[in-house]
Amino acid sequence: MPSARRFRRRRHSILRGLALALGALCGLWLAGFLVFLTVVLTAAPPNPMPHADGIVALTGGDDRLSAALALLADRDAPLLLISGAGRGTYLGDFTNDNVAAATHFASAITLGHMAGTTHGNAVETTRWVRAHHMRSLIIVTADYHMPRAMSEMHSALPGITLIPAPVRPPAMYSPFSLSTLRLLAGEYSKYLVVRAGLRPFAARLITQD
Repeated sequence: MPSARRFRRRRHSILRGLALALGALCGLWLAGFLVFLTVVLTAAPPNPMPHADGIVALTGGDDRLSAALALLADRDAPLLLISGAGRGTYLGDFTNDNVAAATHFASAITLGHMAGTTHGNAVETTRWVRAHHMRSLIIVTADYHMPRAMSEMHSALPGITLIPAPVRPPAMYSPFSLSTLRLLAGEYSKYLVVRAGLRPFAARLITQD
């Protein structure tokens, strides 16, 4: 019987240690999420926007493309890559609000058809940057997506100056709604996976961006 009691005490001690460790991890995740939320909610493009060699718009919303075309029209950079446009797409496929500007600047725009993830965006961008011998880029994507996008881009493009130009999508107009908090929590978790170098082991988690 004494041995049984010792076993129960040992098991209780192990379970208590695991519970404490899990609680600490949850606390760290929550603290980091609050920092992430603050960064996202206060994100804004630099004003004035520094001139760069190129602009990269990561697809995922018409607002991103509109912002990138506006930067191109303002001559903040001479070339634009629309990364992750999808196979078989062309400039005429964009919304009516963007198609006129896209057509006007067609000679300065490259459509990237291969990327399906943020990592794919970084790979696609790297090839474009090398082809045009660029040294600086303006990165256009949603504000909540910018931290992970910048992490992937910095890894793929060491030595290249990256200028974030975050766009606030409609989903972020009500940042504390349940659906938006769920979106942000998922994005923060993906960001942690990328920063920890675990992307190759969690491909399914971050397939959709």
